[in-house]
Amino acid sequence: MVQIDQGRASLTEDVYGRLRAAILDGRYLPGQKLKIAELCAEVQGSLGAVREALSRLLAEGLAVSESYKGFHVAPVSPADLIQLTHARIEVEKLCLASSLANGDIAWEGQLMALLHQLSRHRPLDDADAWSRLHTDFHEALVSACDNAWLLRMHRMLHEQSERYRKLGLADLTRSDSRQAERDTLSEHRELAEAAIARDVARVGVLITTHLQTTTDGLLMNPEPHGGGVERAGAAGAGP
Repeated sequence: MVQIDQGRASLTEDVYGRLRAAILDGRYLPGQKLKIAELCAEVQGSLGAVREALSRLLAEGLAVSESYKGFHVAPVSPADLIQLTHARIEVEKLCLASSLANGDIAWEGQLMALLHQLSRHRPLDDADAWSRLHTDFHEALVSACDNAWLLRMHRMLHEQSERYRKLGLADLTRSDSRQAERDTLSEHRELAEAAIARDVARVGVLITTHLQTTTDGLLMNPEPHGGGVERAGAAGAGP
């Protein structure tokens, strides 16, 4: 009986992980209807597993539910992105202050190793690999933080921010995009060097500029937020 329960739990976790990744990666668009029957076929999961996964996604703010309308992917908007960025900056600075106070030589080495790996990838040429390394780098920066609650909030806010970034990624390939001209490697190098120097004030300024610049670039073109939501809502299609 225990083995069966463990098997069901593993299946539910797999379904949840796949649906969550699809939303965060932008494969399920903002406002898109999440039809349970179609999701079961898509992820080869049971009705119970899909419902459990959707409940967890609701709690994380990645899905929304309305009476008689079912489940939809959580919408995005410029106002939400602005609030998200403000919250992320404040939480990130708190995590960084703790991490800089507690980081050791191994922590410094991990930062520099990830920075080196980032230098071997460009955001627009190798988006998936760069995105993974980018996430690893930002998690490494705060990994010595000794407040588990702050780290949970940091991870959630980072993932929500990545969703916006990926939804707007196509626009960043335009030749006139300021984002395409950013020297993100230098931004990350400055962050790593200031962190290793334990310069809390400079790290706070750098992370604020780093995160705000990304948001400002996305807000320059409202299409991924307004147009994307409108198209997905109008289509009303399942995954």
